[in-house]
Amino acid sequence: MSDINTVLLCLSTVLSSTNLHHLQLISYALLAMDGRVTMLGISRWTEKGGSYRTIQRFFSQTFSWCRLNWYLIVGGLSDDDGILIAGDETTVTKSGKHTYGLGRYFSSIFNRAVPGLSFFTLSLISVKRRQAFPIIIEQVTQEEEEQPAVKTVSPKQKKKPGRPGSRNPTPNPPELSPRLLWIQALLRNLLRLIGTRFKPVYFVYDSALGNNDCTAMLKPLELHLISKRRHDAALGFPYEGKYSGHGAPRKYGEKVNYVDIPDRYLKYSEVTRCILTDIYQIKARHKRFAQSLNVVIIGKTNLKTGKTVQVILFSTDLEWAWDKLIDYYRLRFQIEFNFRDAKQYWGLEDFMNVGPTPVHHAANLSMFMVNLS
Repeated sequence: MSDINTVLLCLSTVLSSTNLHHLQLISYALLAMDGRVTMLGISRWTEKGGSYRTIQRFFSQTFSWCRLNWYLIVGGLSDDDGILIAGDETTVTKSGKHTYGLGRYFSSIFNRAVPGLSFFTLSLISVKRRQAFPIIIEQVTQEEEEQPAVKTVSPKQKKKPGRPGSRNPTPNPPELSPRLLWIQALLRNLLRLIGTRFKPVYFVYDSALGNNDCTAMLKPLELHLISKRRHDAALGFPYEGKYSGHGAPRKYGEKVNYVDIPDRYLKYSEVTRCILTDIYQIKARHKRFAQSLNVVIIGKTNLKTGKTVQVILFSTDLEWAWDKLIDYYRLRFQIEFNFRDAKQYWGLEDFMNVGPTPVHHAANLSMFMVNLS
């Protein structure tokens, strides 16, 4: 118990003495208890002063979990660790009708939409330690779900006589959806919390945010995106021909043929157990992106059957090395281990709270225990 109290002393500037004492009792109970992690289960494993009513009071308080997570882990990080920001969502199955935010969300485990709750997590990943630390955990409700933007219809204007303007204008910045604005606000809060302690440069997310709208969302935050595209993405080589002398210069060259990529773009090749792996790096263009992309194409060919498959990763940092890009995207999977531990050991699948504040505390407590453990 004394060891836990020593570790949690760094949170005395964030929590009141009463809440800090209750958090110490709850943390000790979670580390020792067996069975489902509910408020009743926690109260049965706490020492003197941790009654069920005390646990209820703790879950009804208001305090900042992101600051608790940050002060808990910042002492173990160094400047040369290399810090990434990664995001992902997880779905928690729930029954009943009264839990706040209850809806139908897609679950990769069941491969379909299931009734439950959804939580969005922003984590800091240490490249040196190859470990993820969840910082911000927010519940996704139906209000945050992406909705199509309402387009305003302007009255038709009379065409001016003469030659029209450029047929290849610079695309206007996209109008961010409510969901992207919500994620942008969370990222801004995280960067404000980190301050000058570290300077994250990359935001890693899966293919759900691998689009131009996400790059526009990250541009004001001075973050580069590392994400994934579909295996059949319509990428094009940059145009390398001569300028014709009139009109806007061409941007797009030939379309990328994933089966026959020129050898000058090949960066790595090996054969392992009849599987040929070729890695290419291209500064490619995509018509739905306003800028060039640093694309890494991982192609695998079965030498016995001739079947091929491609994985397409990209970054908005055009100078980033191909091996670093692959390694950073691979590190994103560390978040999945956090979700696994939070569900299996710390009650993310077990809690029975129904109100918005208790649900928020239950989810954040499970992620806090991931950092503490």
